[in-house]
Amino acid sequence: MDVLRDAARMSVVKINAVTVPKGMGDDFMERFAKRAGSVESQPGFEEFLLLKPTDGMSPFYVFTRWESEEAFEAWMGGSDFRRAHGTDVEATAEARPAGPPGVSAELLSFDVVERVTSAG
Repeated sequence: MDVLRDAARMSVVKINAVTVPKGMGDDFMERFAKRAGSVESQPGFEEFLLLKPTDGMSPFYVFTRWESEEAFEAWMGGSDFRRAHGTDVEATAEARPAGPPGVSAELLSFDVVERVTSAG
């Protein structure tokens, strides 16, 4: 088991809690599979998880981990973010996500203060 407690090396986590209308979960997940932006190539990006509720309830959670708050903010201010979230006025209609991905979303922010990973 690897336990990391060095605050100077800790990441920041952003969790977007997205309320998805009943029956639209598959559409929501498909949008992420086809997302226009490529967060994986962004400087400071470390991890992405799309978490689907197992009880059929909402919300979905979009989990990202970044090396710093500055790296996250740089991505949020970039064109890849605007294109992926349908807010890029220069993107073509085909490149923008179609339809509402969710009814509402709430962004939660955390500093990683302890991280435990598998030894193997």
